[in-house]
Amino acid sequence: MCDTLPKKLSIPALRMGKKIMSSAWNSAKTDNCDVDVVEEETHFISASAHVLIGEIMVCNHDLQKIKKDINDVEKRLKNIIDVLGRI
Repeated sequence: MCDTLPKKLSIPALRMGKKIMSSAWNSAKTDNCDVDVVEEETHFISASAHVLIGEIMVCNHDLQKIKKDINDVEKRLKNIIDVLGRI
């Protein structure tokens, strides 16, 4: 059973058009079938960081809009409850 463990395991890189991040994992089989995993260096370029920051900004804007919409709905519900309380 332990003989079927791979000596080297590769995990695909995160890709967005061009190669942005490269990650490789090496594993070594020990006598008791445990696997030691070590991450090699990761390459991350400023262009990919710029893309991710842009995505964060878009998500933050969407989140702010959702918060505003929730606040508006809460105000409407409060008004409806107030009106029903007067009946």
